[in-house]
Amino acid sequence: MHTSGTPATDTPRESLGILLALVRAELVRAIEAEMAAKGLDLRFTQFLILKRLAELGPMTATELARAVELDGGAMTRQLDQLESKGYLRRRPHEQDRRALRIELTAPGNALQRQLGGCKARVLAAAQRSLDETERRQLHDYLERVLRALRDRHD
Repeated sequence: MHTSGTPATDTPRESLGILLALVRAELVRAIEAEMAAKGLDLRFTQFLILKRLAELGPMTATELARAVELDGGAMTRQLDQLESKGYLRRRPHEQDRRALRIELTAPGNALQRQLGGCKARVLAAAQRSLDETERRQLHDYLERVLRALRDRHD
């Protein structure tokens, strides 16, 4: 006899890892759809690059690749595309003449502000069934999970 209080025919719950992957995939899809609806020709990775540059300021390609978790070759391709669209530029590093610093241009900063609205709409929709306390708790839980996973590797 099944005694857990739920019918025995319930489908099994997704594992935490699968659930996190599914949530991420849906967020990526929704943000890309928001950008496309605005007529923006950007992929999610490019969105992340622009967001990190806006948050953290100019940095080297290596630092930026680490910040968005891309390998060097993929980062170079993304930077080439974003630079050709006029959203960022490569400038000589102030202390190391061999290195370049990546920075947003004025159009890149304007685009980043517009992208913030796309992200805000998607996140609001994703959390619409949660009250403010649940939103804070979810954020806290996810930060703790991330910290635990990162501490495991240190």
